[in-house]
Amino acid sequence: MNTINTRKIVLFSLGGGVVLLLLFAFLSRSSTDAAKESPASDYSRADAASPVEVPSATAVSQRVKAFVQATGSLVAIETSDVASQASGQIIATPVNVGAFVSQGEVIARLDEREAQLRLQRAQASEQQASAALAQAKARLGVGANGQFDPTKTPEVQAARHAYERAESQARLAETNAQRYARLFETGDVARTVYDQYRTQAETARAEADTAKEQLESTLNASRSSDIGTEATAAALSAARAESALAQKTLSDSVIKAPFSGYVSERPVAVGEYVTSSTKIATIVKVNPIKVSLRLPESEAGRIHTGLNVTLNVAAYPDQQFSGKVTAMNPAIDPSSRALTVEAEVRNDRNLLRPGMFVTAHILMPDNMDGVFVPRAAVQTDSATDSSMVFVIETNTARVRVVALGPESDGLVQILSGVSAGEVVATGNLQELFDGARVIRK
Repeated sequence: MNTINTRKIVLFSLGGGVVLLLLFAFLSRSSTDAAKESPASDYSRADAASPVEVPSATAVSQRVKAFVQATGSLVAIETSDVASQASGQIIATPVNVGAFVSQGEVIARLDEREAQLRLQRAQASEQQASAALAQAKARLGVGANGQFDPTKTPEVQAARHAYERAESQARLAETNAQRYARLFETGDVARTVYDQYRTQAETARAEADTAKEQLESTLNASRSSDIGTEATAAALSAARAESALAQKTLSDSVIKAPFSGYVSERPVAVGEYVTSSTKIATIVKVNPIKVSLRLPESEAGRIHTGLNVTLNVAAYPDQQFSGKVTAMNPAIDPSSRALTVEAEVRNDRNLLRPGMFVTAHILMPDNMDGVFVPRAAVQTDSATDSSMVFVIETNTARVRVVALGPESDGLVQILSGVSAGEVVATGNLQELFDGARVIRK
């Protein structure tokens, strides 16, 4: 019994020791963590550190051009997806992506053998139609002026001579019949003689009428021949149209650039069969280049065409590009309440490319007051693309995050964050922190 109790006491004592050790370790770690998680305030840090000597300058106010800042993208002023007007197999693609092509320069060729054969066949048909028309005109006696007169054909002229001769004989016979009629009335000739001449007159008149009908029939036939000639002429016109169409098809086998620009895409290769719906290449015109900007609805009343625009792109941070506002969308986007503005920028060196992101300043005709500080006072963090300055307030440095504007003659415009008359540090910035004590040199 005593042995059992002794064991219990020993085990309890050992367990209590373990508990005490664990509690001590926990309290020790808590004290250490608490010390780590309770940093000194900036003021304590500033009191512990020695003052930093810094050069300084005063933010000044200057009259500057007022502007409206906007962002957007560059867009090619002309973009064309060039397609072939004819179908066929590509046999040559003399240009590659990125190449500059002039207007009318060949960008692709199709196999033209079939088009050439069709042209030869159409030209042969045209020659046949032309010969047939010339033959018909010669047969009809068309004059040098090309005008057809049906009364001048040999058949009509012969019929007219026959009619005139018959008409003359009929008139002579009628005159004789009238004379013998008077003689018969006076009893100078017998009735049989009068009847003979009367019958001759009637016969001559009938022959003259028949000759007249023959003349009219021949004239109508000649006019019908002229209609046939018109049909032959129409056939010639159709043959000429077929020749012109075949010539166009042959010309369409050579695909040319519609304007001068750069080849941004060429999705076809030699050996492919293309149709009129196949894109051969995409050509973009980038000089001048267009920039599409989106502005707040509140700026709609201030912006108009003709305003000067300056652009900045990330690819050329040290360069500025200039242009003018050329167009404004008459409608506001109902979803974003933004106004779309277009401007054109000269791109003689082809530095600007479609798709680039731009930051633009649309210069307004009136002026405004701007705050400027020396460039040395600004620190820029490339990782966050943010800028800051240290403003000195009663020998204490205070961090200000600022928005930067244009830079000129060593001064940077501060769009927000600093007011005119405030003093900023211009040196030893790496030793400063928010709340640091400073001594101005």
